[in-house]
Amino acid sequence: MISQVFSAGVLGVDGYEVTVECSGFDRLPNFELVGLPDAAVKEAKERVRSACENSGVRFPAMELTINLAPANIKKEGSAFDLAILVSILAVSGELPRGCDLSACTFIGELSLSGELRPVRGVLPMVLAARDAGRTTVYVPRENAEEASVVSGVTVLGVSSVSELLAHLAGTQTIAPTVFDPEEFRAGIATIPEDFSEVRGQRTAKRALEIAAAGGHNILLIGPPGSGKSMLAKRLPGILPDMTFEEALETTKVHSVVGTLAGRLLCTRPFRAPHHSASPVGMIGGGSNPRPGEISLAHNGVLFLDEMPELPKQITEALRQPLEDGCVTVTRAQARVTYPSRFMLVGAMNPCRCGYYGDPTHVCTCTPREVAKYLDRVSGPMLDRMDLQVEVPAVTYGEISGRDADAAAEPRETSAEIRARVNAAREFARERLAKHGDAFVTNAAMPVSILRRECVLTDEAVEILGAAYEELGLSARGHDRILRVARTIADLDRSDRIDADHIAEAVRYRTLDRKYWRR
Repeated sequence: MISQVFSAGVLGVDGYEVTVECSGFDRLPNFELVGLPDAAVKEAKERVRSACENSGVRFPAMELTINLAPANIKKEGSAFDLAILVSILAVSGELPRGCDLSACTFIGELSLSGELRPVRGVLPMVLAARDAGRTTVYVPRENAEEASVVSGVTVLGVSSVSELLAHLAGTQTIAPTVFDPEEFRAGIATIPEDFSEVRGQRTAKRALEIAAAGGHNILLIGPPGSGKSMLAKRLPGILPDMTFEEALETTKVHSVVGTLAGRLLCTRPFRAPHHSASPVGMIGGGSNPRPGEISLAHNGVLFLDEMPELPKQITEALRQPLEDGCVTVTRAQARVTYPSRFMLVGAMNPCRCGYYGDPTHVCTCTPREVAKYLDRVSGPMLDRMDLQVEVPAVTYGEISGRDADAAAEPRETSAEIRARVNAAREFARERLAKHGDAFVTNAAMPVSILRRECVLTDEAVEILGAAYEELGLSARGHDRILRVARTIADLDRSDRIDADHIAEAVRYRTLDRKYWRR
């Protein structure tokens, strides 16, 4: 006799359906598991047997063969336990007569007592089940809220094998877990760090507003204590609210890694890995590939403090993901692609002691030491930083509010800045609607569209041409100035890029000439 039950696995950050086939014969008791299982899957045999017996269900004394199809994909993890158990009970006749499982998917790890334990990657698994035409999904109760965000399927959270069998027999009902889309908006939390707390740094705050409006990468350079980290931590508070689709994409990554708490990530992620992070931890990979920090920052911010202290292997590995918005990890077992569309915020001191060029402190580094320190950030990496901003030390007058200019400066909240960012994004969205939904920010605008969308006045053309020659810009640098200028024009709700927009964009590309002299 053969039974067929459906489950799901994860490859990269995407789910795929797994068909669990069970063949049972009245022969000497034996239990074989095939279909390219890893060690965790193989151990399911003992978990299933014990869960059966401790749930008051007779484990069949049969020759059992379980096949996990497709057999050419390596199966990892413990999420197949529940489907394996159900397939065995179907073969042995322990399930209620007439029980139709063809539209059901079973996901979950079994404890020895028969309880269901939560597993990683439930969201992409449920998405795969829905795409395969399944209408009912059984998951551990702790995973039910996460799974319920997928529309078009009925999600049933199960706590134990006994509860599942009672439900299938009709003696007990498991209420579906339902997701209300309005809860998504209600769950969008206010970022506690607010820009109103930042004193001074008018140029840096303006640059961060531009970066948020266009999705641009930004480099902050200045002495210790000038507020670089403080500014970076407040960037998520001025970014546009995530759409439901973006939240779903981001949640999938965190679900696979096992860092998800709740149904959906309603706020944009802010990842700040330490400079001692390994290349695998940053980029992703491992023997069984997992997403790294750049994928956990998908649709959010990746903050690299003390950027020159990062191993050069890591900073150079970031170059391609910054261009492509994804990273591909190739291993002997599999080749997986993870999303990595994020805003990069880099922060650094101008030298090892931190006071090169500071008018109030003496730099103790030699010119050679300064050059060596700065050269840890390569030219190609600098070229990918759309905005390069100097963050000077804050004066006592700015901190105390006694400085006349500081006192006159409006103390804007993050909400006020975010309103302008949202307006600029909406203006850009209306302008770019004719090109489809392939990209959502000026930073991601393809070169072919960039030329058509960046219409410059004659004066703006002259300024950009002079800057190109004087600064020795690369073609990439030229295009990134255009993108930043386009964002500044969006903030002004201008269809054309005028001289002021270009001039401001150029100012954000000159810092490397001051420090690196490139």
